[in-house]
Amino acid sequence: MSSITVEYYGHSCFRIVYDNDSIVLDPYENGSVPGWQLPDDLKAHRTFCSHEHADHNAAHLVKKEEGSDAMQVSSFTVPHDDAYGTKRGMTKVTVIQAGRCHIVHMGDYGRLPTLDEYAALRNTDVMLIPVGGYFTIDAVQAREIIDHIAPKLTILMHYRNGIYGYSEIEDLKEIRKTFPMLECLDETSLTFDETSVPRGIVTLKGIQ
Repeated sequence: MSSITVEYYGHSCFRIVYDNDSIVLDPYENGSVPGWQLPDDLKAHRTFCSHEHADHNAAHLVKKEEGSDAMQVSSFTVPHDDAYGTKRGMTKVTVIQAGRCHIVHMGDYGRLPTLDEYAALRNTDVMLIPVGGYFTIDAVQAREIIDHIAPKLTILMHYRNGIYGYSEIEDLKEIRKTFPMLECLDETSLTFDETSVPRGIVTLKGIQ
């Protein structure tokens, strides 16, 4: 079996590496998210953006690298808000199958899932989910989704941590009240076998 590496670049940006394939999700424009800037050498075989807001759509900043399409990628569209997209439009949930592991990047999910959306999420092994509120679901809503889906590994994203992140969204200190089991890892990435996903709810340090 092959190993999977999940790297965090701050805000909602991740890089997934599996079996000579690499995918970057939701790279942001430099200057669009307080405190964060993408590394100049960020590379991927493929890049996917959940929607066209500047803090999620900077695919042009990711350099193309050679690789295979070892991971299967699909998506479905959901509202970016609690008013059927009339406030902020729509966003995509990206589903990645890396061997036997299903990784889901929730984009800027704006409200609790419908029954059909819960069904589409039911096989999630690794969930990357926003928790900051205001622009997305908040920590309480994210906790409800996590409790319902029960992914093995959950990595929180789209929150504020001191100078990092928008002032409108909730700080990690407050989010921890909703997630008392949260582990704030002093690591920028996690590597694990596709058949042996670690369990827990964590945050990662962002690479800059």
